Amino acid sequence: MGRRPQPHIKDRLLDACADYALAHGLPDRLEPLATATGTSARMLIYHFGTRDALLRAVLGHARQRQLNTFGDLLRVRPDEPYTATLDRAWTSITGSDGRPYLQMFGQLRESAAQQLWPDFRRTATTDWLGPLEDGLRSIGRPELATLVLAVIRGLLMDLDATADTTRTDRAFRDFLDFLAAVEHLPSGDSSAAHRSQAPDGSSTTSTDTASGT
Repeated sequence: MGRRPQPHIKDRLLDACADYALAHGLPDRLEPLATATGTSARMLIYHFGTRDALLRAVLGHARQRQLNTFGDLLRVRPDEPYTATLDRAWTSITGSDGRPYLQMFGQLRESAAQQLWPDFRRTATTDWLGPLEDGLRSIGRPELATLVLAVIRGLLMDLDATADTTRTDRAFRDFLDFLAAVEHLPSGDSSAAHRSQAPDGSSTTSTDTASGT
């Protein structure tokens, strides 16, 4: 009888493979992963079945690490405003701790890597809506989760394309100023422009300067 796969060994190999992929990117061959784990390509196939199955497992494992890390960053803290929580989360996500995840999962936009996780783009969006809704509920605005996520994703794409940390950091903090300004407005009245009543009774539009523009 052949040996049965041992779960603790498989878990250890998966951890080491994820460490390598986060540091160096997802390889297209097994040899770099075999070297990083101190084993052989044959043993990796023994534990994971196929090359693609191993790479999918590495992606899933790294993704769970990212969800745990970023999810904790987005968690409500009683001792700070949620805009401060978002500011700290942005700093970590775009810094040395978060950058490996952004680089790894950025590979999934490429056609070859995308075959490993065809539904990743949708999953990568919907995964964050729940944590953001929970956080924004603390300021009474859970319906703004899609807007906040869109701003974060858009600025991350900008940062990836330009490497302009100063400009994207400033843009995100301008957005947080806007978010703080609409925190106490009724739902549905969170636009930068709001209506006010003119002395003659007609309706005029004034611009909220807290938008940062």
